[in-house]
Amino acid sequence: MTQALALYIHWPFCLSKCPYCDFNSHVREKINESLWQETLLKELNYFGNLTKGRLLKSVFFGGGTPSLMAPKTVASLLEKLSDYWQLQDDLEITLEANPTSIEANKFREFKNAGINRVSVGIQALRDQDLKFLGRTHGRDDALKALTIARNNFERFSFDLIYARPQQTVKQWQEELKEALALAQGHLSLYQLTIEQGTAFYTAHQRKDFTVPDDYLAADLYEATQEMMEKAGLPAYEISNHASPGQESRHNLVYWQGQDYVGVGPGAHGRLTFDNEKFSFKETRAPEVWIKAVVEKGHGIDEKVKLSVEDIFTERLMMGLRLREGIPRKDLEDLSGGREFETLFQNSALEILRAENLIKWNEDNFKLTAEGLQKLNGVLTFLLRNLAPIF
Repeated sequence: MTQALALYIHWPFCLSKCPYCDFNSHVREKINESLWQETLLKELNYFGNLTKGRLLKSVFFGGGTPSLMAPKTVASLLEKLSDYWQLQDDLEITLEANPTSIEANKFREFKNAGINRVSVGIQALRDQDLKFLGRTHGRDDALKALTIARNNFERFSFDLIYARPQQTVKQWQEELKEALALAQGHLSLYQLTIEQGTAFYTAHQRKDFTVPDDYLAADLYEATQEMMEKAGLPAYEISNHASPGQESRHNLVYWQGQDYVGVGPGAHGRLTFDNEKFSFKETRAPEVWIKAVVEKGHGIDEKVKLSVEDIFTERLMMGLRLREGIPRKDLEDLSGGREFETLFQNSALEILRAENLIKWNEDNFKLTAEGLQKLNGVLTFLLRNLAPIF
């Protein structure tokens, strides 16, 4: 059976660069949108012909700030999908948006173009925290944006960042309670992380601000899980919460190790051909990417055949983010049919189980609630003790 796939389209431009952001986003005084439309269509054609006839299950416009795109550019890309792929009946088509770029008329046009789900980058509901996070919108803009989203789309999500400087558990609980009243089935809740190469990294190194210590961060995480569970939006992934049926189908493609096409500067992809899996990485710089696509039809900077160990490692790292974990059979098949209990050495599984960090049965392997809270440490320990079987 032909494997289904998802499509990611990257729009690399933002009005300003957020100090915590390490995504491939750029600020430009002006852009030639007609050239961008033409170039994105050209690369879409390249990957479309490469994977022609497969079932397309989701589309995601990410960035950057793709809501800065003209709706006609979005429409031109979506109109081409059926030229290459079979479209799943309930095809999920998501667009990321920032409150400053959300206008009622424009959102109606996005809906008419084919968008059926939006993900709004709110990040905080407190003006002083929005200012700290470098956001160009305020609380009132955020509330207005969510009203417009609700009025135009049956499905929408928004993001919040917690574990901010000086934030207490009580303050976060009050903010999260307000967010739940505004939500419509899905919330993405991320702990603030200081990523190398960002403005926050430099400022944090200078001690311009401090973030909650590990104990307070743990308390904030646990308070988040408790409130979301009670509200009927449990975590289905470590930072993503949804009521049943409202999960992001596109992101599940990544976490479940399925195939996806990445179009646009800096985009990544994973594609399987003749039982061999390849990773694709696009050129990051927007202008260099455009030049490559014009000349070659694509902006691929790197195409690598993944080894069995690469595939296994990635499946483990992504799949254990999910509350449901990974089907045990997936890991056994990826290891050439080895029994699950033999995939790790030095009693790694028993050690982690004794510490109540992992559990498994005849069907699947997953982290406990405590294990999810210590995801990075658990993964590091598992990968360090991977059996020499590949």
